[in-house]
Amino acid sequence: MERSPTGVRRRVAIVEDGELIEVHFDIPSRRPLVGNIYLGRVETVLPGMGAAFVDVGEKKALFLSEHEMSDALARARGLDPRKEPVLVQKVLRPGDAITVQVRREGIGRKNPQGTTKISLPGRYWVYLPTEDRIGVSRRLGEAEDARRLRRVAQQLKGETEGLIARTAALQAAEEDLARDFQLLRELWKEITAAAERASPPQLLHKPLDLVLALIRDRFLDTVGSVIVDDQDQIEAIRAFLDQLRLHPLKRRVRLYRGQVPLLVRYDIERRLREGVQRKVPLRGGGFLVIDETEALTAIDVNTGSDVRHRTQGSAILNTNLEAAKEIPRILRLRKISGIIIVDFVDMEDEGNLQTVLGLLARELKKDRVPADLIGVTKLGLVEITRRREGESLATTFDEATES
Repeated sequence: MERSPTGVRRRVAIVEDGELIEVHFDIPSRRPLVGNIYLGRVETVLPGMGAAFVDVGEKKALFLSEHEMSDALARARGLDPRKEPVLVQKVLRPGDAITVQVRREGIGRKNPQGTTKISLPGRYWVYLPTEDRIGVSRRLGEAEDARRLRRVAQQLKGETEGLIARTAALQAAEEDLARDFQLLRELWKEITAAAERASPPQLLHKPLDLVLALIRDRFLDTVGSVIVDDQDQIEAIRAFLDQLRLHPLKRRVRLYRGQVPLLVRYDIERRLREGVQRKVPLRGGGFLVIDETEALTAIDVNTGSDVRHRTQGSAILNTNLEAAKEIPRILRLRKISGIIIVDFVDMEDEGNLQTVLGLLARELKKDRVPADLIGVTKLGLVEITRRREGESLATTFDEATES
């Protein structure tokens, strides 16, 4: 974690197995809205679109679709979601006050998206105060441990609330699981109490700041160390770990005292700048060409100067395997989302193609943001989808370097 010389922004780099996989920016001029909870006022109801716009006091109103209206909201309007469809014109009217959360940032000219299906993340659970369901992180799969967490969740939650077990819950004691749940439930009570006192539009709740949110979500036993170049931030992290009862992890938080900037010392700065270039080299001499557009992202794989292999087929297979491993990392680093089309170098051997696709699918599963290999098109192009998570790194990087 690095603080800029002026102290106006922070950058957090995550390195995994020696590779830079994520960079997060805290830019004062671009405070994220995702996770914010508001008491909003309905501006416009659009039955033809099945949506409404909700004024929350920000620059743009939230776009709220029928799909993002909770059953609890419908029941509050006297409807039974089990017996009739939840239509926006039956649930909302202009001027109505509703509690809404930002689920996705606005991109370009698009409005941010809202939901009344509130979610509050903790260390071990995501608490769903308006949804009766239980889930587990997709990274936990469906093993016995995941089934155990489902049983614990069923014992903790009430009839009208839900829980999703997070990755950290796997190693947590039941006492800690229960405590995390109770803290989240109390937080929701405070939010609803604030909503009863407020007049719309009004901000009711903001999530943790960038650094503490990453500590809560990503600082697991598998993390070797957290290196910080600011003493005040060190103290804030250690106090937060005490609050979470994660005292042993405090020993892994270290203060950087070097003369050169932290991200320069660990070669993050160079790798970050390389990461936003159109042409990305591969270790074997091949390279990727990445073109981001509003509609989709196209990635072209090239063998380049790979001369280590005796045959052209071997060089092609090696390049494609390197690309299959590198592309998921690039998607995470650049925060590329939506539709991604990959043009691997043509391979005659069907077995080699399946080997490349298998590696690509396994590497995509490491992504915390849902990313899926859809398949191969008739033209031999590989299609991937990745859930949108706001502006790409290229957009954020330009603004961060100017601030």
